[in-house]
Parts: sequence; structure tokens; C-alpha cells
Amino acid sequence: MSQITILLTIGISFLVTVLLAPVLIPFLKRLKFGQSIREEGPESHQAKSGTPTMGGVIIIFSIVIGTLIMLGKDGFANFTSETFILLFVLVGYGLIGFLDDFIKIYKKRNLGLTSKQKMLCQVFIAIVVSIILYNQGFDTAVDIPATDWSIEFGWFYSIFLLLMLVGASNAVNLTDGLDGLVAGTASIAFGAFAIIGISLSAPNNLTIFTLAVVGALLGFLVFNSHPAKVFMGDTGSLAIGASIAMVAILMKVEILLVIIGGVFVIETLSVIIQVISFKTRGKRIFKMSPLHHHYELVGWSEWRVVVTFWLVGILCAAFGIYLEVWM
Repeated sequence: MSQITILLTIGISFLVTVLLAPVLIPFLKRLKFGQSIREEGPESHQAKSGTPTMGGVIIIFSIVIGTLIMLGKDGFANFTSETFILLFVLVGYGLIGFLDDFIKIYKKRNLGLTSKQKMLCQVFIAIVVSIILYNQGFDTAVDIPATDWSIEFGWFYSIFLLLMLVGASNAVNLTDGLDGLVAGTASIAFGAFAIIGISLSAPNNLTIFTLAVVGALLGFLVFNSHPAKVFMGDTGSLAIGASIAMVAILMKVEILLVIIGGVFVIETLSVIIQVISFKTRGKRIFKMSPLHHHYELVGWSEWRVVVTFWLVGILCAAFGIYLEVWM
């Protein structure tokens, strides 16, 4: 893939985002689509109440436009079933998040869809994707990074795929709690997969999609960095989380998702550990979970927490690239 194609893909998605956001943000304000802050969260976050949410619509639109423009310049020769799956997962999980966000706004509370309703929708999309890949004879072996070993999952791969999509979408959703946190860490993670795709000569459609995501997220970061003018909401976080899992699956680097998405894994584990500890011992390990709230309550500024997590994300991404490309 040429450098011009790389820069053009990132640039188009970035440009669409920075042009669309100033139009949509005031529109969301007029509709009173403001974020409801949970009462049990840090007190400092109450000042964010009313900040426009559902900004994930901007991200999804920019990714779709950037991807289609770059594939269209070649007459859509690269618009394969893989491209359809990526866009289907992006938009599908985005719609789940949109419905969740809309219910929160409509009912003026911090609870949208119930956990069961959300899970059911997530699982349904994962099953559809699994059926499509099964009918195409998709490779069900999982490679172990930095080795020549692989594990054949067979029929269990469908369950593995479901766990990846649902797990990643919820992990990114949990991480979305500070200004610019997910936009930054996710752009780093997608950037890592783009580098891997380019280095390993992955199909252009996969790499173009990852680059389009990077551009859209960087553009969104202009408006989402502290103090945020707009939040991505579940619309964005669920779509981004599921998409990064789908990229790892289609590139056949499934295990690397845990490494490159290390920040999301750590955030999720902090919640699991906190819940288990409280239910079994009646004690909390962290002042608050997910982990980014713990550091806030310890006394770190929001910006310090976000930048630190970005740096951890860079280290995780670099390690993942090292394992796949240079080992």
C-alpha cells in the first residue's frame, strides 16, 4: 500500500469528522441530547452533565464515508464480503449503542437498555457474522503470536468469535469514562492493526478500514479531548469495540487483540476484580472501577490519567506489532 493511499484514507475520515462535528454538536444541544452522569461516579464528573452525547454517529459516518471513497476509487474491486462484514458490525453495534443512548436521553437517566437486552442484540449480530464466515469456509485455526503454532478451534470458533465481539465491545464501553480516553487508545490500537496489515500484506480493504477508523477517531479527538465538547456515547464505544475485534478476526491475529487492546483488557479486569472482591469479601480493591476512576480518586487530574493510559496503549500496541511483524 502506498504512502499516498495511507495518508489519503486517514485524511478523508479526519476531514469528514472535523467538518461534520461543528454542525452536529449544536444540533445535539438543541435537541437536548445531553449526557446524564451517574450519581455514584466521581463528583468532578457532575459538571459534565448535559454535554452532548451520541457523537459516535459522527465517527461511524466518517468511517463509512472514508472507507467507501477509498474503495470506490478502484471501482469497488476491494469491496468484498469482508468489507461488508466490517461495515455491518460497525453500524450494527453502533445502532445498539444509539438505541441505548437514546433511551438514556429520553428517560433522563443513566440507564438505557437493560444488560440482557443489550447482550441479546450484541449476540444476535455476532451470530449473523459467524454464519456468514462459516458459509464462506473461514479458517477456524488461531495462530499463536511469535510462534509457528496454531490451534484448530473447529466448531468452537463460532463461540470464540462471539466472545471476542461481545467482550471487546463491552470492554471499550467500560473504558469510555474520561474525555479523550477511548478516542486516543482506540486510535492507537487501530493504528497498530493498520501497521500489521500493511507489513503482512493483508487485503487492502481491511487496512483501509483500519486507517479510516484512525482518521475518524483523531478527528473526533479534536472535540472530545478535555474539556470535551461532545461524548461518543455507547453509539461510538460499542461500534469501535466490536470493530477492533472484527479486524483482528479477519486479519487472523485474534490473540493480538488481547495484547494491542491491553488498556481495554485492564479496565475490564479491574471491574471484574472489584465485583468479585466485594461479593466474596465485602471489600473493594479499588476506590472505584473501572480503573481510570480509581486514579482520579487517588488525586490524579483527568488529563494525567488519560495521557498515562495513552502511553500504556502505545506500549501494548508496540509489543503487539513486535510479536507479529518482527518476531
